[in-house]
Amino acid sequence: MSAPRIHPDTIEHVRQATDIVDIVSEHVVLKKQGRGFTGCCPFHEDKSPSFSVSPDKQFYYCFGCGAGGNVFKFLMELEQRSFADVVLDLAQKYQVPVQSLEEEERKTLQRQLSHREQLYDVLSIATQFYQQSLRKPEGQNAYRYATQTRHLSEQTLGYFQIGYAPGGWQTLHDKLVLEKKIPAKLVEEAGLIVPRKQGDGYYDRFRDRLMIPIHDTKGRVVGFGSRTLTNEKPKYLNSPETEVFDKSKLLFGLDKARKSIVKEDRAIVVEGYFDVIALHAAGIDNVVASMGTALTGEQIRQILRYTDSKQIILNFDADKAGATAAKRAIREVEDLAYRGDVQLRILNLPNGKDADEFLREQDAQAYRGLIEASPLWIDWQIESAIETQDLSQGEQFQKASEDVAAILGKLPNAAIRTHYIRQSAGLLSQGDTRMAIQLEEALRIQVRGQRWHGRSQKWQRPADFTLREAAEAQLLRIYLHCPDYRFAIKDALRQREVEFSLSHHRFVWREILRIEEDESVIPLEHESQHPELAQLPEEFDLIASIQDLCTYYPQETQLIYPLLQLDEKTELDILRPQLSIQAASASLERIRCEKRCRHLLNLWESALSTAKQTFPDHPFLHSYLEALLEEETERISVARREESDCIEELEELKRLYYQEKQYLYTLDTQRCFSLNELSEIFE
Repeated sequence: MSAPRIHPDTIEHVRQATDIVDIVSEHVVLKKQGRGFTGCCPFHEDKSPSFSVSPDKQFYYCFGCGAGGNVFKFLMELEQRSFADVVLDLAQKYQVPVQSLEEEERKTLQRQLSHREQLYDVLSIATQFYQQSLRKPEGQNAYRYATQTRHLSEQTLGYFQIGYAPGGWQTLHDKLVLEKKIPAKLVEEAGLIVPRKQGDGYYDRFRDRLMIPIHDTKGRVVGFGSRTLTNEKPKYLNSPETEVFDKSKLLFGLDKARKSIVKEDRAIVVEGYFDVIALHAAGIDNVVASMGTALTGEQIRQILRYTDSKQIILNFDADKAGATAAKRAIREVEDLAYRGDVQLRILNLPNGKDADEFLREQDAQAYRGLIEASPLWIDWQIESAIETQDLSQGEQFQKASEDVAAILGKLPNAAIRTHYIRQSAGLLSQGDTRMAIQLEEALRIQVRGQRWHGRSQKWQRPADFTLREAAEAQLLRIYLHCPDYRFAIKDALRQREVEFSLSHHRFVWREILRIEEDESVIPLEHESQHPELAQLPEEFDLIASIQDLCTYYPQETQLIYPLLQLDEKTELDILRPQLSIQAASASLERIRCEKRCRHLLNLWESALSTAKQTFPDHPFLHSYLEALLEEETERISVARREESDCIEELEELKRLYYQEKQYLYTLDTQRCFSLNELSEIFE
């Protein structure tokens, strides 16, 4: 259908209902400055905030690239969408009745808007049903679990609208469809019932579970989280993606925490529903949960809208999965955190407890004290990098120092970088003052070699994009079409420390991880120690789930479709998955490695040039430089400390460059070996 011709009155009503600060802050981290807000421009590579938003004029403008306009233009330019699409989405968001210039179009638009309202109504009725079931005889076990095991008061149960889903296969279905006369299709679209695979009819999605409603920021129920009361897997089960429920964009408890976040000027993010509930019950209200271990960039931007200081405290579980979740969240806001635009702190509670467990033994004041003492994200990362290694072992000591250098190399502020280099040297030396001094200088040189900003386009060649596109697509195709090799791909990405960089590939990978988190099961013997061993049930169709997402993200469909449907060439490409995984992952690592090589070579040449200018009257240094250029490695003795330092830095840069160059040959060997093996298929 062509874009509808929207009535001017509707456009004006939408414009009046929309707050440009509210919309822009969903995409840009804004800071209050005077009467307006500032942030980094989303339309060009903005290193210092040059983008301003005026709430009075409902206008944005970038002093760097000249982009500017009202809220309609902002979304049109940012998302490459039509004016009509933008107006209709905003009308849905702010519940503005839509009129079009054509009668039939008006009816169609109103039906679309009313469908969402019907979903909200169905979910509200289901919430009431679950709440009532909790206090009926069949809900006694659930009620005991909530009040005795979880220590929830009647007031807390009512405040969070906690309920119980009876154990029957069609209890909710019969209540809504047969008794309330709600169309079964609508109840299915709300995520509450599931069509049977064999035969007609439906069964309840949630059975014999404690039910926790999930609300949007307007307080409407949009989905449910649930906790099993038996040994049934999974332990926690969420609503599926629906028209009103997108897990990656929602935060549990945000509707109740917003005012407190504004008042406290900071937000606490925990992992689970019960952590949020326990903290709110204890009077700590500025708390939300990410509904699992994955905290997305969009969720973080939502939180930042409510705090001027942009302070977020991550209180994830102190296990391997929690540490991974914290590191993933740090990556989402890494650029902002390094610039200081976000104050990110990490809290690990004593003895590996989560917030719910902690509050059963301690009071709210003790928790607040730990919040105040929680370390900055960079302190936490440095300590984690060092504490996970045995520093008495040479190989592990080197790994710890390399990890620390990689963290510090991204710090843009020289003074802060110097502070952390000294602090890290002290931690690595384990109290040995003399060793700390030597380590500080070694770290300084190592950090300078690391400061190449790997995501920058400066050291990237045009051919890198084509190679990256092909390698990332190959890994995703194998992951989707060859289930037996999914763990191998995750392992390759982890071992090589590479990730998906192209936006549409990142989108697919993020959704795959989210789906797996919702639907996977873990062998019982590995459940606590190895969450990465989670597997989708054999009957689960991952490709179909990704295809369903295209309904909600049509702008991604064109780029995603080639990953879902194999043609003759791509079918041949994945005939030897293990070799293809090695070749593709090595290609991704090679791109990063070659960029670093080019950067190190540039640093080396700059250092040589600087040395010649600094010491123009020292023939021995000139002969040393000539020796370097001729690839000679004989060390020339010098007397003066400054010259010795200069040559030591040159030697270190040379070592780093050739070390990286040698690794390039290794990666090429891996790629070529795999590609040669694959070529045998076609001979």
